[in-house]
This record gives sequence, structure tokens and C-alpha cells, in this order.
Amino acid sequence: MADTSATRIRRQRSDARRSIDAILDAARSTLGDRPDASMDEVAAVAGVARQTVYAHFPSRAALVAALVEAARTEGLATLEAARLDDLPPVEALDAFLTVSWDLVRRYPLLLEPALNRSPRTGGVDSHDAVRPALERILRRGQRLGDFDRVLPAAWLATAIIELGHAAADQVTAGALTVRKAEAALWESVLRLCGHRPS
Repeated sequence: MADTSATRIRRQRSDARRSIDAILDAARSTLGDRPDASMDEVAAVAGVARQTVYAHFPSRAALVAALVEAARTEGLATLEAARLDDLPPVEALDAFLTVSWDLVRRYPLLLEPALNRSPRTGGVDSHDAVRPALERILRRGQRLGDFDRVLPAAWLATAIIELGHAAADQVTAGALTVRKAEAALWESVLRLCGHRPS
């Protein structure tokens, strides 16, 4: 009897995880295409009942927050896998920004101004997790002479993040494509860091 009960609980948890994954995947694509899409639309794309969506995410805000957290977790894992500390500083900086843009392509909802500047639950800046990796790249580049040493790495990291917001705003406004915004951001970041090609 205990074995049957444990098996049933495992199956329920597995079913719940599959539902959550399906809902988040549906939200990623649906809200990416139409940020004002309803929970009913997300449920339809996920192939689950509206009640199932609300059972896991009690509000639209909770669903969006979970989607942003999923993007953050995925981004951190990708940055870790990229082994930025093993790359030359300029390559590492390029890889850092590439990961960011790849995440935007996968989660277009992140381009929404209200999201890319919003703190996480508890008032924590959503960029705090990646800022140390960016600062390490910048400090190493300054130490090796790839980047100018005039400005502190912490200041440069903050400025780069804000430039990323500006690039996202330009895409959202339709002034630039993602590809052009990516190129403009890269050129701006190199100039900001005082990079001089050897």
C-alpha cells in the first residue's frame, strides 16, 4: 500500500512538473508574440485547462515572474557553461553579450521595459546575479591592457547593463532590429571600455 501511495505521489509530481513546463513554454512563446495575451490563450497553447494554469500560477503577474525567473536561471547556466573566465577578455565580453541576446531571442518578453528593469521578489535587482561575472571580465581586461583603466569596473558594468536596456528599448520601439541593436551595443561597449584593437 505504501509503495502504491509513493508511486502515485511521484506520478502526480511528475504530471505537475510537465504541466508547469508546458505552461511556461506556452507563456514564453505566447507572451513573447503578444505581451497582453490572456491566461486563457496561454492555457490553450499549453494544451491544459485554464484552472490548471491558475493552480500553478495564481495570477498573470505570478506567471510572468516565473517566466522571468526561468530566463534568469537559463541565462546563468549558459554563462557558467561558457567558461568566460577562461576566454581572453574581449572574447569573454562578446560571449557575455551574445548569451544575453540569445536569451532575448528565446524570451522576447524580456524586451518589455517594465520587465528588463524590474526587481525580483524581495527587491533584488535581476542583474545582480550576472554583474560579478561582467565585472571580472572588465577587471581582467583592464589588468591585461585590453580595456582602459580610467573608469572602475563596477561603473563600467552598470553602464553596460544600462546600454543593454537602451538597446532593448530601441528594439521594442521598432527603431532597430535585434541584430542591429546587438551590433550597436557591441560597438558602444567597446568604446565605453576604451578597447583599442592591437
